Amino acid sequence: MLARMGLPAGDNQLVQIMNAALADAARRAGAWLVCRPGCTQCCHGTFAINELDAQRLAAGMQTLRTENPNLAASLERRAYAWLSKHGPSFPGDPQTGRLGDTEADRDRFEDYANEEPCPALDPITGLCHIYEWRPMTCRVFGPPVRMDADADHSTALGHCELCFAAATTAEIAACEMPVPHELEQNLLNQLPTQGETIVAFALLR
Repeated sequence: MLARMGLPAGDNQLVQIMNAALADAARRAGAWLVCRPGCTQCCHGTFAINELDAQRLAAGMQTLRTENPNLAASLERRAYAWLSKHGPSFPGDPQTGRLGDTEADRDRFEDYANEEPCPALDPITGLCHIYEWRPMTCRVFGPPVRMDADADHSTALGHCELCFAAATTAEIAACEMPVPHELEQNLLNQLPTQGETIVAFALLR
């Protein structure tokens, strides 16, 4: 079943699971997790988002256009300004916003707009205007999460470099946040369109 804007109805479950996982990880981490409103290190640098993330952002923008049109218009202006600056060097299709999937495209994306603030970031308050609908990359940044570490696909825990100062490996492991990758992939498989894009394009859908 597909919900508004083509977003799978099960995305609400994914968001709820992630919200609960973050709250639990934050409770276990205590003062080691220094993520706070206004800390914007993770809001700089461009990253790829999947189609599920993009559909969620589009649904959020649809909500804002109805409930807070001034804020929606401000986000759109920032997204247009961002793309005006970086669109010409976008490593993909600037018409659809799809990232290219060739090796050359991936290499170009490594250095693409690495220092730029996200267009959803309020430059005055340091808050995210689409926090409720943010991509999965944003939802897992901060607490320790399991990730591929080596070519042999062994895994390691990664976390924000500002967090867990002086914590031991065991203490960090005790705060691991589980991520429901299988559920996310199942939802992605329901979408008729695949591929990756970036936040600026998703905000303008």
